[in-house]
Amino acid sequence: MQKKCLTLLLFLTLTILSAQAKVDTLAIQSSSMQKTLKAGIVTPENYGKKKNGPYPVLYLLHGYSGGFSDWLKTPPQKDLLQQMADKYQLIIVTPEGGFSSWYYDSPVDKGSQYETYITKELLQEVDGKYKTIANKNGRFISGLSMGGHGALYLASRNPSLYLAAGSMSGALNVANIEQEKLRQSIEAVLGPKPENQELFRQSSIVYMTPQLKASGLSFMIDCGVDDFLIEDNRELHRRMVYEKIPHEYIERPGAHTWPYWGNSLEYHLLFFQKVRAASLTQ
Repeated sequence: MQKKCLTLLLFLTLTILSAQAKVDTLAIQSSSMQKTLKAGIVTPENYGKKKNGPYPVLYLLHGYSGGFSDWLKTPPQKDLLQQMADKYQLIIVTPEGGFSSWYYDSPVDKGSQYETYITKELLQEVDGKYKTIANKNGRFISGLSMGGHGALYLASRNPSLYLAAGSMSGALNVANIEQEKLRQSIEAVLGPKPENQELFRQSSIVYMTPQLKASGLSFMIDCGVDDFLIEDNRELHRRMVYEKIPHEYIERPGAHTWPYWGNSLEYHLLFFQKVRAASLTQ
């Protein structure tokens, strides 16, 4: 009897382990940057069944000094993305955004063309190789810090690609960043700040409310009250309220940390789920 119980327990354990979301690493040759970049692809556990799909896709961007595997390895809950892919029945893509690209197409560095890479090259690869809803009604973008800026920036400039966008602890005013290493990283992709002040301003989300409004997208802004970027997030919220731009704004206890971002992800997925449900009834 004891042997049968142990066998049943082992079978159940293996069944549970096999019923988890799958994580792939996709290598993409970027013609715009002439190099190969990687992306993490998390598919729900039932993805392999022929009758299932197509699935919505969330593009989830990393922050400054990070890489494509950050969201897969760094949250306190190590299987966070797998759990969320299963729970919300979507594909999660974690692109490579460079050490400090800020997700721009750099006018001064041909090797840093991340807007083109993510919105054209990566998107085409993902839609070509996975069972995705290959239009804006099934596509979302979010990210943390530099990636929060990147998500709003890319969505506002490419509104035909996404249904909604979110930012976690976003660095939303690059024109106002004076911390030396961060400022130098922005100058590396936009050019020296003294000679390019207007470009810095035009490339800062907090000053891009006309583009956010014109995009017709829904947005979520999320930042911890102890985050050093909280005031820029509050300023964007004020401007979006004034311009009557549809969005949700959240402040919660927390700082610029992975525990905060790990907790944020489900808030964003719930928001995206609500936006998509509303779009399907229109």
